[in-house]
Amino acid sequence: MRNRQNVIYAVVAAVVVAIVFGAFTLSRQASGPVNQSQQQTTQSSHEQTSEQGSTQATDAAALAKLTYASGKPAVVAVNHNRSTLNKNDWQRNHVIYSALDNENRTSTANTAYLESRNVANDSLRVRQYVQPTGWHQKMVNGQAIINRGHLIAYSLSGGIDQDGEYSPNNESGDQNNPKNLFTQTAFSNQTLQTIYESKVRNALRDNKKVIYQAQAIFQGDNEMANGVHLQAISTDGSLNFNVYIFNVQPDFQFDYATGRSKVDRGMDVPTPDESPEY
Repeated sequence: MRNRQNVIYAVVAAVVVAIVFGAFTLSRQASGPVNQSQQQTTQSSHEQTSEQGSTQATDAAALAKLTYASGKPAVVAVNHNRSTLNKNDWQRNHVIYSALDNENRTSTANTAYLESRNVANDSLRVRQYVQPTGWHQKMVNGQAIINRGHLIAYSLSGGIDQDGEYSPNNESGDQNNPKNLFTQTAFSNQTLQTIYESKVRNALRDNKKVIYQAQAIFQGDNEMANGVHLQAISTDGSLNFNVYIFNVQPDFQFDYATGRSKVDRGMDVPTPDESPEY
């Protein structure tokens, strides 16, 4: 009798174990894909590691899908305005100028590893003659509506040659470098991008070491960039930003496929409080 009871107890115990194990397995199977999906979403919303160490580049296709609406701010925070660059990647003073793409565009990020000696002598600027893709200049009241936009600003690239190497004999910043220029509206360049270039320049003047990355964002085969992505971080973490700037101009509409423009008095682009006054 006792043996029979023991057998019954053993069977019941086995059934209970099987039920508990099965429930645990189903729970793992149900929760696994959700967690995996969440992880992939998190990863896709952050930068992906490039071939240049662990310094990273944003998914340009995601930024290219953004569209500007008249009257809205033309600067958008990326990743909550926190850089995804790795400050530990700063090893030596140089700039990585990426090669032009098959359309002769600067569609890949340029990354600069900067220090105080890179603040350029502004008096050494020369006439610019490179015409980036989508270049169709138009003058309004004697003022140009487009500029040759530098990814790595002249003022931040003192002593850096077009191969990205520093030379103490070169006091000028980057000029007429096809791998560093794109067709940019005057407003985007002089009113918006300059805000962030000034932040980097001020950090360098304070003897900070800075990683600064800039990428013109093109949609499809467009000749003119829809915007420019800028991010920077200093090695001490005191400088840290990550923004996307729309390539727009008040009172004008652009055909980004060609770079041609037309007057549109309904195009309102607010000027940020941080913009310099000329």
